[in-house]
Amino acid sequence: MLSFSIMNRRDFLATTTAAALSSPLPAAPPRAKPKPVLMKLGCQSAPTNEAHLKYLARYGVRHICGYPQTAEARLFPTLEELHRMKDLAESSKIEILCVGPPILESSYIDREKHPAIMLAQSPERDRDIEQFQTLIRNCAAAGLPSIKYNMSILGVLRSGTQPGRGDEKDAVWRLADAPFSKPVLIGGHDDTTGKVMPIDVSKNTLTRAGHVDADSFWERITYFLDRVVPVANEYRIRLACHPHDPGVPPEGYQGVDRVLGTVDGLKHFITIRESPYHGLNFCQGTVSEMLANPATEIFDVIRFFGTRNKIFNVHFRNIRGHRNDFVEVFPDEGDVDMVKALQVYREVGYPYMIMPDHVPTATADPAGLQSFAFCYGYIRGLIQSLEHTA
Repeated sequence: MLSFSIMNRRDFLATTTAAALSSPLPAAPPRAKPKPVLMKLGCQSAPTNEAHLKYLARYGVRHICGYPQTAEARLFPTLEELHRMKDLAESSKIEILCVGPPILESSYIDREKHPAIMLAQSPERDRDIEQFQTLIRNCAAAGLPSIKYNMSILGVLRSGTQPGRGDEKDAVWRLADAPFSKPVLIGGHDDTTGKVMPIDVSKNTLTRAGHVDADSFWERITYFLDRVVPVANEYRIRLACHPHDPGVPPEGYQGVDRVLGTVDGLKHFITIRESPYHGLNFCQGTVSEMLANPATEIFDVIRFFGTRNKIFNVHFRNIRGHRNDFVEVFPDEGDVDMVKALQVYREVGYPYMIMPDHVPTATADPAGLQSFAFCYGYIRGLIQSLEHTA
């Protein structure tokens, strides 16, 4: 009886084991297909001439923001001038995806040649806005899909520089080091070198704009958007506005409240004249400068604007530090995980340019061309690594 029971048990186990091995295994759940990599390496450095275009092509840059040669009497390039720029770029196998106009640059208002829009001067600002509208129409006719611009009075604020790795120097902004009596480095972003162009001012020195509180600043922004966004809608040209670099306390700096210097300010900005053609020249470095902890906060900010299709360009720049106290550094040595950042741009389906910005310079590299080349390789490598996981 015992022997029979053992044999039955053996037969049962053998039968059930064979059945289990012969039965198909349950199918593994399908892996989610990664989103395609739509972004591309780009650059906004100037000038858009033959020598610089060949330099860009040498390092694999195939898409850029271009700066057409424009007669000084006009604030817009003609259709002929735009086509000439396009043809020159195409001779180096480079495509121009964005245009930088000779107006509304990231410059200090006291050095701005055409300040009427930001000074709310009428009728001068209406004439300047009309020329910006003409720029939109001409870009559409030339097949140039985007225009970048700034609504800046103070340009770029920095309190000095400090040594970086090797022999390069990094730009610094420490609000505590910019008291009423101490000059600071302030000015516009030089599109050739990525450097801040210095000018001596003090915190309590008013610009020719005088006191500009938040309400006044928003009025100037809204006045402009009310008149240009409908034209952008008609001609399907994306308008990409750069944030204020850096943000300052609510009481302002040099009498100016920089309303586009906070994430909430940028969120409000994109609701004015809501349009698929009204968005941001999203400077990741500048937005990081707005945050208390950019290393953890920046990714959700990218998601907020990216999922709403409000990011039209990306300045892929890193910092060490936080709001009111930071250092500009190479992209691979800052607090923000740039690999993760690029993954988030992919996650939200961002399809436009990823560009270096505000590169460190050195005595041996005063124009920053070596630093830009490093950044091109860094960005290109990250994009290619994403493409291999597609």
